[in-house]
Amino acid sequence: MTARVLIIAGSDSGGGAGIQADIKAVTMLGGHAMTAITAITAQNTLGVQGVHPIPTEMVLAQIDSVVADIGVDAVKIGMIGSAETAAAVAERLTRPDLAHAAVVFDPVMVATSGSALADDATIAAFKALLDRAMVATPNLPELAALGGEEAVLAHGCSLLIKGGHGEGETVIDRLLETGEGEVARWEAPRIDTTSTHGTGCTLASAIATGLAQGMPLEPAVARARDFVRLALMGAPGLGSGHGPMGQQFVRNDGLFTGPALNQITLPANDYAVSVAFYKQMGLTQIVDSPGNGYARFEAANGVTLSIHVGDGAAGGATTYLESGALDAWVAYLARRGVQFEQMPKDEEWGWREARLSDPAGNRLCLYQAGEYRRYPPWRI
Repeated sequence: MTARVLIIAGSDSGGGAGIQADIKAVTMLGGHAMTAITAITAQNTLGVQGVHPIPTEMVLAQIDSVVADIGVDAVKIGMIGSAETAAAVAERLTRPDLAHAAVVFDPVMVATSGSALADDATIAAFKALLDRAMVATPNLPELAALGGEEAVLAHGCSLLIKGGHGEGETVIDRLLETGEGEVARWEAPRIDTTSTHGTGCTLASAIATGLAQGMPLEPAVARARDFVRLALMGAPGLGSGHGPMGQQFVRNDGLFTGPALNQITLPANDYAVSVAFYKQMGLTQIVDSPGNGYARFEAANGVTLSIHVGDGAAGGATTYLESGALDAWVAYLARRGVQFEQMPKDEEWGWREARLSDPAGNRLCLYQAGEYRRYPPWRI
């Protein structure tokens, strides 16, 4: 059944954040997005020019309408509009027809441009939403406004601390659980872009989609982070300020938990002749390494094919199967008697790979690439 995600958030007329970013993320990850709009904003990449809160009764009416007919598997809460709406939504989420739904609370206080989207009374009312949430996803300034890690964890929800507002060239995101402290951490190079409008909205909605699809929290966060980073890399460069991301350009064939057939590497005798042949076939060359005798091509659906000249190709073709959870997949296979020639190992080209052969001796590579799947450092 299609995962049903209810988004309770404000509308961004510029399409970069809010409901618009949420719908893009949920849709691209295979969920069905439903909305309860809490506020209408006049907004673009330069800032917020106006905010019109939706009356609390209308917010609740939107929630009741979709719950009564379609049903809800997960809820994402973003800009809430007012303290009254925050309290009313928190109460509504405790009723039996929504009590089962996983709730992701992104405590939106300030837009990327710096415009305030929540007053002090609304921030104080966030406590009731934290009580109902499965996970809260504040950035560093929002976390400080909520009283810090212990104050949030005291509500019994998990806490994903986003590190985008931190210093340095590495972004660190941390997942904390009540009574356990940090249970997972992700580190990645900071992406140099001004197209960051809607990152928090997109991340929270992507997490909610994973939870609605039955994923545990940690894998849902891991996939959501990959989705956000790919959307940042694919940003279309619109506007004069903090531009929108490129959710529409993220191909989720690179976000599967696995296995997914991704690539076949074929032996070649003449590098130039083979490159010309596959270009003529209509494939786009994305790696050109004649010194290594290696080229890689991409089809319109994202599947890739490589050629390799030299000793490394002597054993024939190699088939590449991709997973977003390589170690767990390999451990599962190993427990069932599958013999590996190489257990999961981080390679210098940015992939994590395990290698084996099938019963007929054909070579297989199981791998995890994350953002390097489509944007490897060696890409043309």
